[in-house]
Amino acid sequence: MRFPQALRKAVLLRRYKRFLADVQLDDGRTVTVHVPNSGSMKTCLPPRTYVWISPQDKPGRKCPWTLEIVMVGVDGDVPAMVNTARPNHLVREGLESGAIPELQGYDNLRSEVAYGTERSRVDLFLSGPGRRDCYVEVKNVTLVEEPGIACFPDSVTTRGTRHLRELEAMVASGARAVQFFLLSRGDASLIRPADHIDPAYGAALRRAAMNGVELLAYSLKVDSLSLQVDRPVPVVLEPVYEFPDHR
Repeated sequence: MRFPQALRKAVLLRRYKRFLADVQLDDGRTVTVHVPNSGSMKTCLPPRTYVWISPQDKPGRKCPWTLEIVMVGVDGDVPAMVNTARPNHLVREGLESGAIPELQGYDNLRSEVAYGTERSRVDLFLSGPGRRDCYVEVKNVTLVEEPGIACFPDSVTTRGTRHLRELEAMVASGARAVQFFLLSRGDASLIRPADHIDPAYGAALRRAAMNGVELLAYSLKVDSLSLQVDRPVPVVLEPVYEFPDHR
């Protein structure tokens, strides 16, 4: 996916009211931008970090800019895609281009289809003759607290836990169900559940995997021109144990 308009570089000053942030443009002006991310964005909000924002010219919109990318990492040189309105489209684009072989072979692909008993809407629904219906929930992953290890979620997500229950129910009914993690920053090579943030989600993810929900994860190529689903990364469910050094 190429951004329809060139992004503009700015310096992040502060995030507030969850969906707003102030940034400083290169001409010195301070402007308010929309932050399309309901999570904590933990590890994605270092002080005075560089960000990339997209112009928005929709009539009646209060904020003329949207936060798209935050520069993260030890040296502030790793782009992280934080706009959570984009992952569903990106994964759909990856499916249509053949970049995700585990989910190929379906004739029909639809978005936001109602399913389950808890008034949910699945992100992507795949179907086709001779294939089990496939329900795919997509989650954006940007939390990295240890070198090379990404975690999800970055804040408590009762909605995410509910989605796992719905996926389990789809498997029990004979369908296929997939929890898809999109790793949207390049300084991690695996994903773990963030048990220290939301132990209920971690327990639900392990239970769902034991009951037939498939766990898929792919990294995302991120730059100020385009976003593209890249390569698979492992999802590790085992708890992290620290062993004493007996040397």
